[in-house]
Amino acid sequence: MASFNQRLGLTRYEADEYYKKGLAAYEKRNLDEALVNLTDAINALPSNAEYYAARGFIYLEDGIDDKAEVDFAQALKLYPYEMLAHYGRGVIAFREKKWDEALRHFTSAYHANPKRAETLYYLALVYHRTGENANALHVMRQAHALLEAGGDKRKGDAAKWIKALEKIQNSPRLQSGTP
Repeated sequence: MASFNQRLGLTRYEADEYYKKGLAAYEKRNLDEALVNLTDAINALPSNAEYYAARGFIYLEDGIDDKAEVDFAQALKLYPYEMLAHYGRGVIAFREKKWDEALRHFTSAYHANPKRAETLYYLALVYHRTGENANALHVMRQAHALLEAGGDKRKGDAAKWIKALEKIQNSPRLQSGTP
């Protein structure tokens, strides 16, 4: 039987307060404080996939891939469509050059949120790594448009990739993989 506080939603309120504090600390680049607050949110409400995904993302940013992977796995166990968990697992797979796994996770992240530029950017890079340069170019153009619309400085990297991918598309030698 649920406790009185859980029935009133007080646990959820407390967990959300920790979550907000964790996100605020992350924005200030205080990763240690963010991790403490997100852990407190998880302890208060361990059934929330978003909390695990957010903590996993911070671990990922902090270079602690093993802990990130554990949190992403838990988030996906709780909610199989958790966008940030798929994105994070895609990044880990990309770093490990596991292209099929990266493609699967970035595709799932894309379906959960098709307007996230970072997902599109990585998805385009995976397509390129697997030789699907026409798809890579199409998706990189989408990523660039979103980055440009948001005034994101990373739009320059996307623009460079577009030029490189256009060059590959227009060169029969490069299309075949021959340098």
